[in-house]
Amino acid sequence: MLSQGVRTLFLFSLLVLSASAELLATPTPIKVVVIATFEIGADSGDVPGELQNWVEREHLTNPIKVPGMDHAVYVTQSGLMVVVSGATSRCAIQIQSLVLDPRFDFTRAYWMLAGIAGVDPAEASIGSAAWARYVVDGDDAYEVDPREVSGDWPYGILVLGADRPNVKPPPQGWEPAKMSYELNPALVARAYSLTKDVKLEDTPQMKAYRGAYIGFPNAQKPPFVLLGDVLGCNRYWHGEHLTHWARDWVKLMTDGKGEFAMSAMEDQGVALALHSLAQQQKVDFRRVLFLRTASNYCMQSPKQGVIDSLKGNSGAFLPSLDAAYSVGSAVVHDILNNWDDVYAKGVDSP
Repeated sequence: MLSQGVRTLFLFSLLVLSASAELLATPTPIKVVVIATFEIGADSGDVPGELQNWVEREHLTNPIKVPGMDHAVYVTQSGLMVVVSGATSRCAIQIQSLVLDPRFDFTRAYWMLAGIAGVDPAEASIGSAAWARYVVDGDDAYEVDPREVSGDWPYGILVLGADRPNVKPPPQGWEPAKMSYELNPALVARAYSLTKDVKLEDTPQMKAYRGAYIGFPNAQKPPFVLLGDVLGCNRYWHGEHLTHWARDWVKLMTDGKGEFAMSAMEDQGVALALHSLAQQQKVDFRRVLFLRTASNYCMQSPKQGVIDSLKGNSGAFLPSLDAAYSVGSAVVHDILNNWDDVYAKGVDSP
């Protein structure tokens, strides 16, 4: 019969061997990560958020808890992972926690944020879906109450170090190093080409709502897929003057190359996290996509007050969730089905 001391040593050795085996286990290679930013209630069977359509339509089961993430993740044998990042730029911390989990290998993974947003009526209509070429950070700025600004200023938001709006001063040495992220043009072009003819849901309520946007021909079209850039900002802003700021800000931060289309609250955080992780060679930033679908306009119509517009019901919430899945899944399935022939080596030409 083993003595108590020998039994203790034996059990301790088993624990060490088990822990060592887990650490030495080969991480699961992930081919594509879909990022939803929020969910409402359960992951299936109730009112959907951005995750639910993926869970139900991709038949995802067996959620996995990842330390540092508020919501469990789903992984399939085909290499698809679906996660919930959480709202605002604080989601950057959760994305970093996910990538640092030793159970998974993200070095060749493609990333696609697929979520709803506000759309500039000059660019598109509610229910539309936009693939971003640029992700722009709208958080780091000077801000002055608009009631106190100079009379010729269009808004009270300035680039750090500037003395008036819509001017980028010389580098100060203390401002953020990066305020915009250019995505792989070839990958974005392929995603757009694959999805530009996807039929998006439209309803009589949406048609009636967009009809009020007189003078905005793109806002009055049925939903469509487009190329359009996203501005990420922790504040849920709204209105004509702030839309003016968003258009200027995106152009300014991309040196005139970007075109504001979608407003969001998470993209700047996700882009920052993935860009940082790419510098650590844990992910490949050339394999990153941002897809936003319009649940609302980011400014009022000529027939509305700004608060009525902010609180108004466009009828596009559920259709925009459906569009995020319909458009996004076409690219996800293309990645999984053509991994060996196209995606494993990377997409470097349209």
